[in-house]
Order: sequence, then structure tokens, then C-alpha cells
Amino acid sequence: MAARVRLAVFDCDGTLVDSQANICRAMELAFDSARLPPPDRPAIRRIVGLSLVEAIARLAPEAEPALHAAMAEDYKHHFRAMRMRGGLADEPLFDGIPEAIERLAADGWLLGVATGKSDRGLALILEHHGLARHFVTLQTADRHPSKPHPSMLELAMAEAGASPRDTVMIGDTSFDMAMADAAGVHAIGVAWGYHTAAELTAAGARHVCEHAATLPEVAEALCGAASEARA
Repeated sequence: MAARVRLAVFDCDGTLVDSQANICRAMELAFDSARLPPPDRPAIRRIVGLSLVEAIARLAPEAEPALHAAMAEDYKHHFRAMRMRGGLADEPLFDGIPEAIERLAADGWLLGVATGKSDRGLALILEHHGLARHFVTLQTADRHPSKPHPSMLELAMAEAGASPRDTVMIGDTSFDMAMADAAGVHAIGVAWGYHTAAELTAAGARHVCEHAATLPEVAEALCGAASEARA
């Protein structure tokens, strides 16, 4: 019998790292470049997790698709410029995330990321925080439709050799929870990100964690329950 593979997939912005300051400022600059009034910061935080063009389309629905694409390129330019000036000072890890990742890995979980970031942006984050070695599958907006399409999770499971019943998606937005539901995996919400616990539950979260320290035990409980159901 093949060994059981358990996979925990993390969102990045709002789940692993608190990147709202950089995201909000880069979006404001992109709107300025397009000579559009920038949205307020709560509105910007609401779209974190979507792929960039989709996010901008939600913030500027009356603009033409070509402008959405141009603004996405401006956003990336401004984001890169901020990193060159200040590094990743405004994208710290949330409390307890390194310890939770270490514990999951020690318990035999394979780990992945599914994010609206680009390959380059995700690689910079993981390398800067010393986390890259833990992840066996990295899915980004460069190769997939925007969340909540299940494509990222489907490829993550294929690369890891995991089944939906043995996979958890850990994220801070309703987009993450809806993606998990679409892929048939367990959805775990986190309360320290950009959508409320009530929104996460309504979108399909099986549990909402208040602190990263509880993530391993919740993941274990969900996949353990699935395993018992198969027995």
C-alpha cells in the first residue's frame, strides 16, 4: 500500500506575511499613474489574494480591460521599486508562522503555497524569511487563473501526490475558502488576515484559527476525520 501523503497549502499575503502596507501603497501609485482616484485602503485589503488584473478590475470596474492590464504592470513596477528601496521590511511573518511550518514538516506533512503573487514575488518572500526549503509545490498567478478557481490546488496536489481528502488549504480570505471548496479540500481560515472570521466561515472554512500555533492540530483533526471516514 502506498504511503499516505498529507499536504498543507498556505496562502501568502495575509496568511504567511503581513504585506498590506506594500500592497496598499503600490495600488495607490498605480491608480495615480492611471489618473484615477485611488480606492480607500479597506477596499484594497478586500481584494488581497486575487490575481492582480482581477483585483484591479474589481477596484476599477468602469475602466477598460486594457487599462486594468496596464495598471497591473504599473503596480508591479511600484512594488519592485519599494522593495529595492526598503527590502521586505513591510512584509513581516505573522506571529507563530515559522513554528507552525516547522511542526507540520516534522509531523510528516508536505507543504505548498497557492498565491496571487508572481513567481518572483513569492520566491523573494520565502528566501528572505528562510522558508523556501520547506515547500515542495509553489503555485502562483503566473500560471493559473485567479482564485477561487481550483487550478492552483489541483496542480499542487498533483505535484505532491496528495488526494483532496488529505489536503488542507490555509488562508485568510473568502477567495481561499472558495478555492478549497471548488477543489474538494479542507478549508482552514486564519483570523489574522484581511477577511473576517464570519466571512471565512460563510465561504466554507471548516475552522478559523486565532493563532498560528493551532494550525497543525486543526489540520491533523480534519485529515484524521477524513481518514476515519474512509476506513
